[in-house]
Amino acid sequence: MGRLNRAWLHFLVLGGALGVACATVTHPISRSQGRSFIRHRVNATNTSKEAYGVDEFAAKILTGKLTMVFLPLVYIVVFIIGLPSNAMALWVFFLRTTKKHPAVIYMANLALADLLFVIWFPLKIAYHINGNNWIYGEALCKVLVGFFYGNMYCSILFMTCLSVQRYWVIVNPILHSRKKSEIALVVSLAIWVLILLGTIPLYLVDQTVHISTLNITTCHDVLPQALLAHDMYNYFLSLVIGVFLFPAILTAVAYILMIKTLNASITDVNIGKKRKRAIRLIIIVLSMYLICFLPSNILLLVHYSQIKNHGFSDTYASYITALCLSSLNSCIDPFIYYFVSKDFRDNLKNALLCRSVRTTKRMQVSLSSNRYPRKSPSYSSSSNTTKSTY
Repeated sequence: MGRLNRAWLHFLVLGGALGVACATVTHPISRSQGRSFIRHRVNATNTSKEAYGVDEFAAKILTGKLTMVFLPLVYIVVFIIGLPSNAMALWVFFLRTTKKHPAVIYMANLALADLLFVIWFPLKIAYHINGNNWIYGEALCKVLVGFFYGNMYCSILFMTCLSVQRYWVIVNPILHSRKKSEIALVVSLAIWVLILLGTIPLYLVDQTVHISTLNITTCHDVLPQALLAHDMYNYFLSLVIGVFLFPAILTAVAYILMIKTLNASITDVNIGKKRKRAIRLIIIVLSMYLICFLPSNILLLVHYSQIKNHGFSDTYASYITALCLSSLNSCIDPFIYYFVSKDFRDNLKNALLCRSVRTTKRMQVSLSSNRYPRKSPSYSSSSNTTKSTY
């Protein structure tokens, strides 16, 4: 437990440092900045359409190095790592893994969500490099925004399911695997439906605004104040509470009970390996929450609360930095598959060595028969079931 406490302390320090770093890039003076920037109308003599502008600080951010250099650089790294790693993970889960246990189902859905997320990154990168000028139309902007927020909350929900499933396997290791797999499929489908319905409001709002003073068209970066103070406030408040806070609490409870159960079974000869896997999963998921999910959701809530209560917000730079870092979950997730699941490691290694599924199965049967030559069929079946599900 001392090792676990030190890990918690290290990640709490990391989270505090991230919060301080984000706070240092805010601007305390401007009263019309925020996420998104608040637009205002300007007089335009050469067009009959409504023209909009932003204040001086907003213009500085939209034309500065934070949005035109730092953000696209991070997104490029996420795209380079996230696209091949999640594509490889999906290939292993669907084509190389023969037994679709609940953990495999949740991880496969998580990899699918990440892949559907990063394939839109070239548009996001081009938008920032091009001076935050969106040239791909209103429809694609809505799709990008919907996938961006949808991926964050989809990842949180599937991570929660994976964490609860890990605990459930420890408590009930011999529960029928087929029944658990059916439950996992139903839960996964429910999550996809929930995320689809939950992102519909983002598609009902005009996300692009032409800023005539800068001669750019922004995507989700500039919105009307009335929309930000009412509809967007209520919408994101519901997401933060329902799809971030409750799953985070459920995940924390699952880990506490997991460690408590493992400590109560200290006499089990296999408990050492299970504890290592549990601690490994806790550290990775905790780091993801502290780096990817916690800062962005807290700043999201603070931003819209300021706009609703005071008519302005000073958290724009902090929020877009945290939101950018939240995309790192698409790079961290493949490490969860690799370090937590032995089946994934073995299947990935066999795939990279160009071993067919049939050859791999023969090797596993041969190794199992050599290792356990005198064990009864019932014992062997029970042992293999427990091992494969965890």
